Amino acid sequence: MERALDVRLPITAHTSQPWRIHAVAADFRVEDVWALPTPAGPDDFPRLVEGFTSGPLSAGSSLPARMLLDIRWKIGKVLGLDGPSTGVGARVPTLRDRLPADLLDTARPTFETLPFTTLYMTSNEFAAEIANKTMHGVMHLGWVPDQAGGYRGQMAVLVKPNGLLGRSYMAAIKPFRYLIVYPAMLRQIERNWPAYSGESTRADI
Repeated sequence: MERALDVRLPITAHTSQPWRIHAVAADFRVEDVWALPTPAGPDDFPRLVEGFTSGPLSAGSSLPARMLLDIRWKIGKVLGLDGPSTGVGARVPTLRDRLPADLLDTARPTFETLPFTTLYMTSNEFAAEIANKTMHGVMHLGWVPDQAGGYRGQMAVLVKPNGLLGRSYMAAIKPFRYLIVYPAMLRQIERNWPAYSGESTRADI
């Protein structure tokens, strides 16, 4: 299995796929694309989505990442970045308003811990949105063939910064995302994926 620190992908790994999100979020930029350490079969995508929304892939993190996120939420509270007036349906309209009828009718798993709202889910694609005072963002999960004859998850982060504030904020947190948040998240996924598929694994992150 690839190590978690070596799975950042070029933007084209997302844009070259025939994902439905391209039409839904055409005015968003692709910020990051990651290969997820979740080797499985062609029909295991729902298990990945469940892991993100309500399973072990959605909970916990490394201590540095938890501390960083805790600081972020405290700063956000002081600066008013995350209030009710800054979210989806308030500062920005939901992207569900852009969905065609067939995507509106798809299943919508709900998140138990992460502050995202599901947009749609298909047999190999899942998208959820989030918004605050700095940006409107989309987390996109896809299910793609791997190099070992199986399948794995692929995650893309799409953003629409809110003016100069949003662009400055995204630039300021970029080093922390790459050095702390994403590596911790990918290690967590790598450790918890076998547990989620019923195999024994370490419980500590």
